Amino acid sequence: MNALNTYFKISERGSDIQTEIRAGFTTFLTMSYILFINPQILALAGMPANDVAIATALAAAIATLIMGIFANFPFALAPGMGLNAYFTFGVVKGMGVDWQIALVAVFIEGLIFMALAMTGVRTKLINAIPHCIKIATMTGIGLFLAIIGFQGANLTVDHPATLVTLGNLHDPAVLLALAGIVLTASLVVKQVKGAILIGIVSLTLIAWFTGLSPMPESIVAMPSLPEETFMALDFSQIFNATLITVVIAFLFVDIFDTAGTLMGVGRLGGFLNSKGELPGADRAFMADATGTTAGSLLGTSTVTTYIESATGIEEGGRTGLTAVVVAALFLLALFFTPLFTAVPALATAPALIVVGAMMMSAAREMDWSKLEDGVPAFLTIIAMPFTYSIAHGITLGVISYVLIHTFTGKARDIHPLMVVLAAALIAYHAFI
Repeated sequence: MNALNTYFKISERGSDIQTEIRAGFTTFLTMSYILFINPQILALAGMPANDVAIATALAAAIATLIMGIFANFPFALAPGMGLNAYFTFGVVKGMGVDWQIALVAVFIEGLIFMALAMTGVRTKLINAIPHCIKIATMTGIGLFLAIIGFQGANLTVDHPATLVTLGNLHDPAVLLALAGIVLTASLVVKQVKGAILIGIVSLTLIAWFTGLSPMPESIVAMPSLPEETFMALDFSQIFNATLITVVIAFLFVDIFDTAGTLMGVGRLGGFLNSKGELPGADRAFMADATGTTAGSLLGTSTVTTYIESATGIEEGGRTGLTAVVVAALFLLALFFTPLFTAVPALATAPALIVVGAMMMSAAREMDWSKLEDGVPAFLTIIAMPFTYSIAHGITLGVISYVLIHTFTGKARDIHPLMVVLAAALIAYHAFI
């Protein structure tokens, strides 16, 4: 116990071992929905759901363990929501890229991020991004998750005249999903630990026993490495222009996604300095990069830091021991992959919608009266669900920020790295 206390600086940060363990359980319960949802989203890309479930648990365990031991932060990581949707809908379905090739893009992205983290470039780039774009990115991802949830619940369906419209409210599955939104939100409001997980489990059991979704053929299975996705990367298109564009897109998306989360949960835990920077961010980014690289080899999309880490921090978690507990629980989950992959979309859709709502809370930090910041932030937020792309939202936000500040005589407020980033994004869309 003394060794744990000394290594993780538990007493120094005003915590204790019991609190750290409880915080780890809380964080795991609030983010364990990724074990249900990630296989469903990546299965739409043609990947075997059972393999993805195993890869998800292993990648989350590896990255979170590194975050805890190496960076000593109570932040948990797993394949990112929004990032997995971009993998499936933006890359595989949108660009027609095979999932084996898309995994190569994730692998290369992880290696690049390792280099950027080791040299400190990634941290400098994040510090250069204006606050309004960071906030807008997190908020926009919340809307993106919501529209995916609406689709999963069949609350939103396509329409030939209006593109989208309301689904069939006489469908029992749709009504159950609506009830799930109310249930999950109510539990979150009441601050019930594991509220999102309780909502998913409750809806799943109802769907199984009412025949709205088939029950799993088994519950427990001995864990093993993924059969079809492990080391399934296809490097044959490594110099193809399409693959290069995918790598660039993953880079931009992951940079903003991870940075926004680290800043958000870091501020909640009191880890930021007076300049709003996170000391030790390079080590946190290294955990993210290592998890992404390992995840691609196992068979899952980009790994990122989870905003649900805030729940563990609110429980008092202040050190990497919280993350170590989360990693151990992800490994334990490997024994129940048949159960996870049988959870229906109608049960996970409310979780996506409620998590999206939680991420929207960041919008209150914006000063919307300053239109030179407000317009780029709004474009970032609204473009994500409207274009079904996180990358497109970030692109519009960054470019519009630089141009509006330049044309209104406020160029001095623009960090030089932002100009470089905007120019790179313009070149990307113009020529690639």
